[in-house]
Amino acid sequence: MPDENPILDQERKYDAIEIDVIYLLTAPDEHPPIWSVADVGRQMETGDPMAVLRPLCCAGLIHRTTDDFVFATPAAYKMVGLVGRVG
Repeated sequence: MPDENPILDQERKYDAIEIDVIYLLTAPDEHPPIWSVADVGRQMETGDPMAVLRPLCCAGLIHRTTDDFVFATPAAYKMVGLVGRVG
């Protein structure tokens, strides 16, 4: 009987991807400041990028344009400034 909960593991996986997306969008020296949703999906190797991006939009950490591009909000930059880059 495995000790691990597959639902909890999936949530942790999405949490890690969300953090990676925030770091991706807040590193203007390393990456462009605006990404298409499809490019984020390819970069994060997920078939459903909106499953990762939607919670970040709802939290006010990224903004999604009407033509399917995303960029970090000032709140995301502040969060990264406060906690730094972890991992």
